[in-house]
Amino acid sequence: MTVAVQTQLLREAAEWRLLSLLFECPSPSWREQIEALAVEVADADLKAAVEAARREASEGLYHSIFGPGGPAPGREISYRDWAQPGYLLSELTSYYEAFAYHPDQTAIVEAPDHVSVETGFIAYLKLKEAYAEAIADDEHAVVTREAAQQFIHEHLSVMTEPLACSLEHSGVEYLALAGKALLARVGQPREKPFRQNLPVLSAVEDSEFACAEV
Repeated sequence: MTVAVQTQLLREAAEWRLLSLLFECPSPSWREQIEALAVEVADADLKAAVEAARREASEGLYHSIFGPGGPAPGREISYRDWAQPGYLLSELTSYYEAFAYHPDQTAIVEAPDHVSVETGFIAYLKLKEAYAEAIADDEHAVVTREAAQQFIHEHLSVMTEPLACSLEHSGVEYLALAGKALLARVGQPREKPFRQNLPVLSAVEDSEFACAEV
C-alpha cells in the first residue's frame, strides 16, 4: 500500500469524523474539536460548515432541528416505512460490536441509529482500514472496506437524501452544508425513503426519538 493511499484513507476518516461531530449536539469542547478537524480536511463544504458553526451552533438550535417534532429527524428509523425500532437497533448494535465501535462517551450519547453515530462508525472503519493496510493485513482491510460500503448502502443511504433536503431548507447554514457533504459521499437512496406530510416524527413513544437525555 502506498503512502498516498494511506493518506487518502486518513483524510476520508477525518472527513467522516467531522461530519459526525457536525451532526452532534454541541458540547463545551465541540467547537475545539471541529476546528481541529477542519485543518485536516480539504472539502470546501466541510470547511464552510465549520465556519458557519462558529456563528450559529448552539444546543437549543440543535434540538429545534433534530428534536421531537423538529423539521429534520436525525434517526434512521424516521425514514423507514416500517416501525420496528427494536430490530433496527439490534442490527446496528451487532455491526458496532463486531468492530468494537464505541461512540465518544464524553459527548451526549445518541441512539445507535442517529446520523452522528452512523457517520462516526464510517470514520472508525476508515481508520481501521488504514491501519490494516499499513501493517499489510489484507484480509482485515478488505473486510473493513466491504463493511463500510455495505453499511452505507443498507443504512446511511436510506436517510441521507431526505435528511439533506430538510437541512437545506432549515435555515441553519452549517447543518445544510453538512447535509450536502454527507449526500456527496453517500449518494442517492437505495430505496424510496419514507416521507411524512408534516415535519413531525412517526407515531411512536417520544422517548424512542429523543435525540439526547436531558
